[in-house]
Amino acid sequence: MTGLIAGVDEAGRGPLAGPVVAAAVILDPAQPIAGLADSKTLSARRREALAAQIRAQASGWSVVFVDAAEIDACNILEATLRAMTRAVAALAPAPDRVLVDGNRLPKLLMPAEAIVRGDARVPAISAASILAKVARDAWMTTAALAFPGYGFEIHKGYPTRAHRDALARLGVTPLHRRSFAPVAAVLHGRTGDTADQGQRT
Repeated sequence: MTGLIAGVDEAGRGPLAGPVVAAAVILDPAQPIAGLADSKTLSARRREALAAQIRAQASGWSVVFVDAAEIDACNILEATLRAMTRAVAALAPAPDRVLVDGNRLPKLLMPAEAIVRGDARVPAISAASILAKVARDAWMTTAALAFPGYGFEIHKGYPTRAHRDALARLGVTPLHRRSFAPVAAVLHGRTGDTADQGQRT
């Protein structure tokens, strides 16, 4: 493959609260970055160190957030694809080809390929997964200051037992995805349902 190649990945499809985040990265072949891997396999400290290196050394990178309101207005899959489209559009320089983690492609103006487990196989996608995860975790940690008691700084909005208990006890915030089943259950007074229901995807 020739020309500029961007890797694209997302973080935050599964949480009950907060944005879904997509990142796009064009790595610089002259400045290889050692240790790139699927962000989920790395420690938080290692992810943050790699994210700083990616931002400093990549030929181009972007991070895009799609908030809970937009997720509810469409659905989580569509919101994720929108985030990816916007992340690629924000790249400067623009890529000639795009490699996307997963099995679905966003709407793009250039050739693209979906690669299952790409975040573990393609360095540019690994880099994108790291940027997306680090950016979203930081966002949720900041959100915890505005909405204390939910534990956003710990579970980052994912449907842990502690999060579901806090949701039942404290109620729904503007950060919560109202179209996801455990949140909808609280809104409709069915707080006993939140322990077992998964999110809608």
